[in-house]
Amino acid sequence: MASEQRTAPRNEQASEAPGPVLSPARLRLPPENRRRPLLLLLITLLLGQMAVAMVTTAVQQTPTIDEPVYVATATDYLREHRLRYNPEHPPLGKLLIAAGLAVADPHYDPSTPGTQGDVGRHLLYESGNDPGRLMLWARLPVIVLTLLTGLVVFAFARDVAGTAGGLVALALYAFSPDVIAHGSLATLDMPVTGFLVTAAWLAWRARRRPRLYVPLAGLALGAALATKMSALPAIPLLMLLVALSVWHALPGADRRRRALLSAGAAVVVAVLAVVVVWAVYAAVDPLLRFSPAEPVPAIGGLRGRLTSLLPLPPAYRAGMLVQFAFENHPWEGFLFGRLYTGPLWYYLPVALLVKTPLALLALGAAGTAAVLALRPLRPAAPYLLLPPALLLAVAMTGSRGFGTRYALFVPVFLAVAAGCVTRVRARYRWAVPLTGLLVAWAAVSSLRVFPYYLPYANEAFGGPAATHRLLHDSNVDWGQDLGRLADRLRERYPGERVWLVYKGSGVPSAYGIRAGDPRKVPVSRVHGLLVVSDSSAAKARGDLARLIRTSRPVGQVGYSITLYRR
Repeated sequence: MASEQRTAPRNEQASEAPGPVLSPARLRLPPENRRRPLLLLLITLLLGQMAVAMVTTAVQQTPTIDEPVYVATATDYLREHRLRYNPEHPPLGKLLIAAGLAVADPHYDPSTPGTQGDVGRHLLYESGNDPGRLMLWARLPVIVLTLLTGLVVFAFARDVAGTAGGLVALALYAFSPDVIAHGSLATLDMPVTGFLVTAAWLAWRARRRPRLYVPLAGLALGAALATKMSALPAIPLLMLLVALSVWHALPGADRRRRALLSAGAAVVVAVLAVVVVWAVYAAVDPLLRFSPAEPVPAIGGLRGRLTSLLPLPPAYRAGMLVQFAFENHPWEGFLFGRLYTGPLWYYLPVALLVKTPLALLALGAAGTAAVLALRPLRPAAPYLLLPPALLLAVAMTGSRGFGTRYALFVPVFLAVAAGCVTRVRARYRWAVPLTGLLVAWAAVSSLRVFPYYLPYANEAFGGPAATHRLLHDSNVDWGQDLGRLADRLRERYPGERVWLVYKGSGVPSAYGIRAGDPRKVPVSRVHGLLVVSDSSAAKARGDLARLIRTSRPVGQVGYSITLYRR
């Protein structure tokens, strides 16, 4: 009787639900499906905060030194379809900026005389345009591309180190002050960085599907070349990486066939990259006419002869000559209080140490060590470590010590490498909480400077308030705070006599600033409020240095402009 009572419910259930019975274990979703919504949420939150930071920065900052030239050139592309201004940089990044300007629809006079800087200033301040609205629309496409690059960083690190590594890399990227700062400007440094890291990632993926990813890597490399000429050293490196990937993808083939296919893939990458460059110039003017607004310098010697032989558009080769002329100029630099002239080979590594978050430096170093030490990660070493090492080595030979923007690829590749530290958790349990703490530190370090990302310095060097004593130009003061200065003067110093030394492309009077130039009058006549851009203060000599030395600092604007009382 008891056995009948125990079995009755089972028989009754079977009669009510005929057919196979699914156990709760069979109804359970696979782990990757259960985690996917959480993963998407984390990616959205990381990129969302980054988007808020960049848009806020883009709205609040006035034009930096280079932006008016790029905006004017992009507008000329859009309206006149001619290769006239800014030949030293290829058109792709400016075509990207033009996509935003097409929405803004600015007033533009194509017959404006003068240099490319004059044309940019006229477009922003003398043509009836709202400079703030125009700059926001010019910056938005770069912001979008920076966010998309974040997805590439996540995918690259995930492919190498798994999902946890991808999230660590994305978090470090999304909170990188340098990336946020330059990703919110209508400039070319973040776009070329995005294309370079994408090319390296696609070359890595070609290890599994070379037919798909080899051509895509060539297109990404071409996009980098068509954005900035600083990407030229990446051509032989990407060819090597793609050849290595194809060699790995054909383990069963004989050595001769593998070598031929690997070499062929490298050639395909180079050819596609050159085709992209030609296509980008043709997108501006299908006839490829080149009528520069300013003379192109004549560069002789080996560099000039090699440039003339390159299979690139005439305007591209002319831009290379302009760049060579820039390198021949004796530029002034500033590093740790020292004013110098000419190249300083260790400038960029030192500047990167100052401006990279300490947590990113620590995790990047640990991730690099993991890539070199752990056998499963070792195949990724050439793809993760060689591109930033080679490009940084080339950049260190340059004569323009103007900022870490010339090596923006370093923190981006470093973030991808940092994701590899998650692979050591099996051996060292403390690695997981320590990695989490360091990522949180990077986030706090970044959020503390919101929205003043351009002058960021990490805690070891005193934070953003101390950056102007260590570095200058686009590291700290690129003319971005003229609008904030105008607000400060209206709020706290109404009606006062103001003396201004401003380093930037903005026009002070356009923001309501009425000020005299203290360098044009005797020192004894300068009384009241002295306002000096920190880059100008760093390089001050003569009467300006004396004025600063004999004045009392009373405030800062955006960590880039100092106010003195006389």
